[in-house]
Amino acid sequence: MYKAHSPLASNPPPLHFTPYTLHFTPQMSCSVIILNWNGEAMLRRFLPSVIAHTQSDDVEIVVADNGSTDESLAYLRTQPIRVIELKQNYGFAEGYNRAIAQVDSEYVVLLNSDVEVTEGWLDTLLTYMRAHANVAAVQPKILSWQSKEDAIAIGNNNIRFEHAGAAGGMLDCLGYPYCRGRLLTHLEVDKGQYDTPVPIFWASGACMMIRRNVYMQEGGLDAEFFAHQEEIDLCWRLHCRGYEVMAVPQSVVYHVGGGTLEYESPRKTFLNFRNNLLMLYKNLPTIKWLLVMLIRLPLDYVAALQMLLSGKWLNFKAVCQARYAFWQLRTKYKNIKLDNLRMSKIAYPTTICRRSIIFDYYLLRKRK
Repeated sequence: MYKAHSPLASNPPPLHFTPYTLHFTPQMSCSVIILNWNGEAMLRRFLPSVIAHTQSDDVEIVVADNGSTDESLAYLRTQPIRVIELKQNYGFAEGYNRAIAQVDSEYVVLLNSDVEVTEGWLDTLLTYMRAHANVAAVQPKILSWQSKEDAIAIGNNNIRFEHAGAAGGMLDCLGYPYCRGRLLTHLEVDKGQYDTPVPIFWASGACMMIRRNVYMQEGGLDAEFFAHQEEIDLCWRLHCRGYEVMAVPQSVVYHVGGGTLEYESPRKTFLNFRNNLLMLYKNLPTIKWLLVMLIRLPLDYVAALQMLLSGKWLNFKAVCQARYAFWQLRTKYKNIKLDNLRMSKIAYPTTICRRSIIFDYYLLRKRK
């Protein structure tokens, strides 16, 4: 489980690496990288499953510690894994950038520390990637760990998908993320309805396998995001560079979720709204961006008003602060946007849904 630090803390200087093409043979086939910050309890609970189901001479398990102040490092030093000690809490995005820069493997897996893996989870993803050269990133089927525990307790098989990724991440026409198996807050029960590998828009940062050379070549995660939606931004770039992103549901993991920040945390609200706006600005052609922003402006403030009427004053304030922060950062991102669009082979990915999930969910009452 990766945790963010205090809500108003400023981001540390990012690690800037120049995109490049890999010109050497990696020493390892795959590095499974878990980013940790003060997550000793989750490591103790879930790292054993990763070790048990990730046994291979050419696969390494790496925990990158983001300057933890609990007993995480003491525990990690007793485990048969590699530890990368980062000097401070760089956040999810920059923490992974720094960790991935220090491994030497063909593939890397970004894996949350609150994920329980299952037998064959990694081999299934590796086999798929090796057979599909144009696929840059994949994710497994991500089910709710708590739902699994509840199902075991009451003796049924009604296990729900997990919020962060489910059966594959998608994006609607207004830039709102959703998943196969999860529409806004509605989580479907896994009945095998999404058990076919399919193209998706984004692979979840809770468990994503990506080719390391592609990750480095395309600039990695945007450190300015700190946490939340940075993997969606990265996958958008991958699509525009001509790569595919896939869901491979034959690989299954269970995710606790809410580990970075609680779902209704004002900080989480701030990061989700601000980062989503940054992502749209970075990746959409200007005319499309203007059209989307005209519709998003009232929708975002309707969402904020709903929070206020529900007594969530700090969340209401976070939405307003997020929009202000976005406009402040927009100047900084002007050249980034231009470079991004210039390097794109595809202006608008076909995997973006042409419908609005807000319209479908609230007006048509759709839940899948």
